[in-house]
Amino acid sequence: MPLALLALAIGAFGIGTTEFVIMGLLPEVAADFHVSIPTAGLLVTGYGLGVVLGAPLMTALGTRVSRKRMLMLLMVLFIAGNVLSAAAPAFEVMLAGRVVASFAHGAFFGIGSVVAADLVAPEKKAGAIAMMFTGLTVANVVGVPLGTFIGQSAGWRTTFFLVAGLGVLGLLGVAKLVPEQPKPEGVRLRHEFAAFRNVQVLLAMAMTILGFGGVFAAITYITPMMTDVAGYSAGSVTWLLVLFGLGMVGGNLIGGKLADRALMPLLYVSLAALALVLALFTFTAHDKVTAAVTLTLIGALGFATVPPLQKRVLDQASGAPTLASAVNIGAFNLGNSLASWLGGIVIAAGLGFTAPNWVGAVLAASALVLAVLSSALERRDTGRRSRVVAGATSEATAIPVRQA
Repeated sequence: MPLALLALAIGAFGIGTTEFVIMGLLPEVAADFHVSIPTAGLLVTGYGLGVVLGAPLMTALGTRVSRKRMLMLLMVLFIAGNVLSAAAPAFEVMLAGRVVASFAHGAFFGIGSVVAADLVAPEKKAGAIAMMFTGLTVANVVGVPLGTFIGQSAGWRTTFFLVAGLGVLGLLGVAKLVPEQPKPEGVRLRHEFAAFRNVQVLLAMAMTILGFGGVFAAITYITPMMTDVAGYSAGSVTWLLVLFGLGMVGGNLIGGKLADRALMPLLYVSLAALALVLALFTFTAHDKVTAAVTLTLIGALGFATVPPLQKRVLDQASGAPTLASAVNIGAFNLGNSLASWLGGIVIAAGLGFTAPNWVGAVLAASALVLAVLSSALERRDTGRRSRVVAGATSEATAIPVRQA
């Protein structure tokens, strides 16, 4: 794999850390700004909505510059957002910093996926995308626990200054290692939007929303589930999330490897297994050992869907993939927000802390249905094209040749 993928992975590591580390530092931030925990939770919600809105906006703005230059500009935006968050004198300023940083998220992963895929041979594209996303998964194993520990020990502002430092490393890596790729000729914003007329692109994005949303339905409420149901202490949750992160790393790498060989079969297996494991989590959450094992499997199966879904979008929007790729990253965050909201509804209804697992199972199963539908439509369209070509060939051979 090219060294340029390392630079992309470093940027992904910083982005993944800043996205999730705030969840472990909400009490400290709330106390510092004298706001309630629910109010501090807007730092999570604001970031997620910023990704959804920023992905298409920043990608659209980037159609006029080279992909390498846009990646560098996005890293600058990421650095600025985290410095603003770290130095914020008031809660509203920190919220603004979080939104600024989030605007780099979707476009970086979207454009980075296109760049990563272009760096390798066609049969290695999914593996290259997975390599970049490894930075995001490793962030959940190393960056988030370490950032939480530093924030609780030395102050949450220190964590965000360090995350800004990761952004500087990512910026330098992109500048030094990512090759200068000329801006694609003839690509205009209207061409990028044309990809959304492709039903297969829309189906892939819907699978992204529902499939990974199933993971977040459970993970959002993992703390009360593990403490109140499984019987873990509050201090053990950090290490349980490390197990979840390790599962994400393994699932991402395996998914990237297998997606280059059999993309749709991989989606069938991973989505079906994810739906089953999420449903079982309702029962395994009552035991410490089985809860930990199931949590790791959810991370692995959930992220095994990421490389194939991202590659599916790139393949189906091959004429103008940049905007579609970035919007698909926003779809992940939209699914996270939707699943978290639905999980909160079932808990508020008195169904217990394990009820979101059923929500996740239904979402993953729905994504599986869409995957089957997508393949069926693709086979139908392929069959139609084959018949048209065969008919044209038959007509051509049936025309008599005039003798001279």
